[in-house]
Amino acid sequence: MDVYAGTVGVLQTWLFEAVVQPVLFATGLIGLDELAFGATEWFILGALQVLLLFIVLRPLETWRPAERWTDRQGVGVDVLYTLLHRLGMVPLAFFALLTPIADSLEGWTRLHGFMPWNVEDWWPGFAEHPFATFMAYLLVLDFSEYARHRLQHRLDLWWALHALHHSQKRMSFWTDDRNHLLDDLLQAVWLACLALLIGVSPAQFVGIVIFTRSIESLSHANVDLSFGRVGERLLVSPRFHRLHHAVGTGHEGAHRGCNFGVLFPIWDMLFGTARWQGSIEPTGVRNQDQGADYGRGFLAQQWLGIVRVAAVLRGRSL
Repeated sequence: MDVYAGTVGVLQTWLFEAVVQPVLFATGLIGLDELAFGATEWFILGALQVLLLFIVLRPLETWRPAERWTDRQGVGVDVLYTLLHRLGMVPLAFFALLTPIADSLEGWTRLHGFMPWNVEDWWPGFAEHPFATFMAYLLVLDFSEYARHRLQHRLDLWWALHALHHSQKRMSFWTDDRNHLLDDLLQAVWLACLALLIGVSPAQFVGIVIFTRSIESLSHANVDLSFGRVGERLLVSPRFHRLHHAVGTGHEGAHRGCNFGVLFPIWDMLFGTARWQGSIEPTGVRNQDQGADYGRGFLAQQWLGIVRVAAVLRGRSL
């Protein structure tokens, strides 16, 4: 890890001094150098992650696809979503938006004598075991993501945004970041607030986000892959998550869907939303067969999400 961190640090410094800083000087934005330096790290980490996912998952999709397509039409926009998110553009925009709110919240809590409920204080000496504390935070945040995901399907206003994610009929490892920006914002607020309340450190939070996104990319891959009878119950697999996206099951079924878990199926098993099925089913949203339009390009998809929200506010059902 020290070698990895050192390599990233060297790349970050080189890229910032060779490219980013001259651009800031030329555009008169040198006052943003601190933010830009952090953004450079996000860009490098994201680029490495995208490259690794492409090297590992793209051949896997070719080797044993869940569905064989005659073309990859519609996948390109998901690539754009992935690059916007993984290379730092969307996270940085949210960071700039949420930082003043987080600072105000932290100041208010300290003023009123509230200290974060730190998971590391559960047992004496627990903080001395970094892997154990990382896993504890990961479990707490993953449960919160399960709860949030169920609300996305239960609340009509939220589903109006989240439906974009489910509208992809050619689901691939690029599909993970296919979300409406307002949906992303709600998710960012949800996760950041909980992380702040339970005392997750910035380094742990970055590690949790990178690990979670990597597993999510695998679970969305166009791969016919399960982890076996035991493994399927320990970690969300592509087959387990694909059923969540299946037409007529992923949203419209009992409990308004199934297999909501992001990392660990244990939450679906505990709350009765787990389904195990060997067959591969088409993905998408049922009303697409009745002509519902979710857009083909990025801007159209974002606009139609706002249209759906407005329709729900007017009392129309989706």
